[in-house]
Amino acid sequence: MASKGIKRAIGRAWLRAFGWRVEGGAPDVPQAVLLAAPHTSNWDLPFTLACAWAIGLDFRFVAKHTLFEGVKGRILRAMGGIAVDRRSRENAVERMAALFDEHEKLVLAVAAEGTRNSAKRWKTGFYWIARAAKVPIVMGFLDYGRKVGGMGDVFWPSGDPESDLDKIRNFYGPIKGKYPSKQGAIVFRDGGDEGGIPVPDDSSETVTAGL
Repeated sequence: MASKGIKRAIGRAWLRAFGWRVEGGAPDVPQAVLLAAPHTSNWDLPFTLACAWAIGLDFRFVAKHTLFEGVKGRILRAMGGIAVDRRSRENAVERMAALFDEHEKLVLAVAAEGTRNSAKRWKTGFYWIARAAKVPIVMGFLDYGRKVGGMGDVFWPSGDPESDLDKIRNFYGPIKGKYPSKQGAIVFRDGGDEGGIPVPDDSSETVTAGL
């Protein structure tokens, strides 16, 4: 695996090549859920990696366990992938929250919209994972309108989803994804249920649970 210095150089070079810049530094917490939004394109993963590497942040994301075979698996792990067996009967939120018990330092990225295609509304998984794991949420973003990506506010979910959602909505409201028409409404499904943890089925969707 490349050193942080090499990753930082790669991230900065990528951003420079596309005329992007990064805002905010790495969150000063050992564990967190990285809220990744908006998510409308396969380009989101490389730009997110570039922004994270440029500020010295290593984040992890989850993908279906069958993707972690052979060369593809080694690449996914090098990028921060964590294999998850979707056949497990364990609750998805509990399964993701348990990862924080296994890793002393872990920033787990979760895409609220759950797909790069059009999403009607956000899924609530990122919120309940943070609550279950007792870790804060970091608001990561990619603003294609300004060509800026990075890390925003860090906050601890209070357990009142609608109140916390106001903070999230205020932050993400002006941010534009690569395809704004595909962005999901910043509302929680069914008033804040505890579901909606997407685990990708194929390599094209690794960004779903990553960023």
